[in-house]
Amino acid sequence: MRLDIAYDGTDFSGWAKQPGRRTVCGVLEEALATVLRTPARLTVAGRTDAGVHAAGQVAHLDLPADAVPGDPSRWVRRFARLLPQDVRIREFTPVPGDFDARFSALRRHYAYRVTAAESGADPVRARDTAVWRGPVDVEAMREGSAALVGLHDFAAYCRRRDGATTVRELQRFDWVEADGGVLVAYVSADAFCWSMVRSLVGAALTVGQHRRAPEWMTELLAERARSSAVPVAPAKGLSLIGVDYPAEDALAARNRRTMDKRDPVEAHGGGGPGGCCGD
Repeated sequence: MRLDIAYDGTDFSGWAKQPGRRTVCGVLEEALATVLRTPARLTVAGRTDAGVHAAGQVAHLDLPADAVPGDPSRWVRRFARLLPQDVRIREFTPVPGDFDARFSALRRHYAYRVTAAESGADPVRARDTAVWRGPVDVEAMREGSAALVGLHDFAAYCRRRDGATTVRELQRFDWVEADGGVLVAYVSADAFCWSMVRSLVGAALTVGQHRRAPEWMTELLAERARSSAVPVAPAKGLSLIGVDYPAEDALAARNRRTMDKRDPVEAHGGGGPGGCCGD
């Protein structure tokens, strides 16, 4: 079964289950097991950190064939009655056995909301809008961000995780000016390494303050370890807004490609074969 999920991450210690902490996965698995009357273990498209939100998270759940009788959509109402207000299962649908929420994904889409307004975030959106000391030069931020699109080793923008590659194909990184002095960064890639989106945003905002030139963001691609010069933007501004998947007949091939380990790439471009290695 595929689950399309939304949550306000403010009061969660991230997605992954942790002893003694309230997590999105823990809350969902407990509710699912209660309603379905069978143990529930979720596989997620992208684990989110503490304070990060989601409007388009995807997970899958393997169940016995008789665990979901009748129309699966009617179970959404049952889950809603049991779940707390800050997390929702929006859709609950059967998928082929080859569907894997993590390995079948073609790309993930994030949005980052931030304001440099002197008054701070609008109270109505204060839980999902970060505050950055302004003013910022949006055109400089766009220039530096756009230059990063492509297949690169983003080690300078990633926190180290043993055995994990930092090679990623960044497919979109641009900035949109919204009402009330809010800036929204839209960031898409085949996958993201740990803290990558928030580091990309932090670097762009540093450029926006004219503390660094736009080309600095590209120069960082030559580094093979996380750069201490890159600030990590606050978690509260980040939301996972969507995950793309291939057609059903292409799921198995996508899974195989994703699980292939990527070769290193030369600085500023080029790369070996293979797909993403997950988050």
